Amino acid sequence: MHIVVFSGAGISAESGLKTFRDSDGLWEQYDVMDVATPEAWNKDRELVLRFYNERRAQVINAVPNAAHFAIQKLEDHFDISIVTQNIDDLHERAGSTNVLHLHGEIIKARSSVDKHLLYDIPNGLIEIGDKCKKGSQLRPHVVWFGEAVPEMERAYSIARTADIFIVVGSSLNVYPAAGLVQLVKPGIPLYIIDPKDVALAEANALHIKEKASIGIPMLAKDLVKKYSIAER
Repeated sequence: MHIVVFSGAGISAESGLKTFRDSDGLWEQYDVMDVATPEAWNKDRELVLRFYNERRAQVINAVPNAAHFAIQKLEDHFDISIVTQNIDDLHERAGSTNVLHLHGEIIKARSSVDKHLLYDIPNGLIEIGDKCKKGSQLRPHVVWFGEAVPEMERAYSIARTADIFIVVGSSLNVYPAAGLVQLVKPGIPLYIIDPKDVALAEANALHIKEKASIGIPMLAKDLVKKYSIAER
């Protein structure tokens, strides 16, 4: 049985990582238009790099929470695919093995001229003068506002093969990612884990109004109990 988990900022927030949506377009006191767009990069690369270096330090110091670990434990019983809007690596650090990052990974750098040239960041910093093998300045490996989301087609394919679809920590307001829910097979179990109301038209969706660290372990326990390993 194939379970697809679509995770958003809410699951990382419980590990202490803030999202700009918590504060009306400000992200740790920065206007996102000044630090998270191609225009910002062209205008002030030093500011953009400093912003992401600060965010990266926060990610490195954060730890996975109960929701991340509960999702990982589901791999003992099911085929699990995670599609995440988050740029942190908390799913991986919890042990999950099949994670697709729609918006990139903050712990990696990439070439400014070739999106396929990716680099680890051993010291956690990207600085002016750090270049790829083609001689171009390295930038954060993230998708900025105004840029295409290159992994969407893979995400669409994953969503179409789900036998169970779980949404956790996402308002389902950010497109095209939120459109994944519309691609799941009709009639399959669809679960929403979020303490707030979520706009979702599907009548078969079960909304568990709990934060991720409570709702995901609850749901995981129920799924393991309901579906035998023979149905895997």
